[in-house]
Amino acid sequence: MSERIFVDTDILVAAHDLDAGEQRAIADQVLRQLWTDRTGVLSAQVLQEFYAALVSAPASPVPRRAARELVDAYSNWTIVPMEAADVLAASELEERHRMPLRDATIVAAARKSRAALLLSERIAPARHVTGLEIRNPFA
Repeated sequence: MSERIFVDTDILVAAHDLDAGEQRAIADQVLRQLWTDRTGVLSAQVLQEFYAALVSAPASPVPRRAARELVDAYSNWTIVPMEAADVLAASELEERHRMPLRDATIVAAARKSRAALLLSERIAPARHVTGLEIRNPFA
């Protein structure tokens, strides 16, 4: 089995944003490969943020039913459950790496899932968190 790859919200959103141009094509290709390889990992936080971004997109919001269907489709991936201990781990990452708590929570979920790679546009790829590579697929 291939290594797990954790996907941040911005990659999912780009893949479904009709106005994202080249980023849409890149994100779509990445997600298609993860579907094929069955190596994609998400968290409930990512799914919640994805839904919220879809239905509140200023240019072309997605109808709520269609957004729910997309969330349901992605729920076939491995979904990392988050618990109180994970929030504490995220707060330690936030402090140690001086990153926003939201980003630290994503990193904590990726680490918990034992992913080797975290794909994110928003979390700086220069950050090196033990055992986890962070990469921006749009860079």
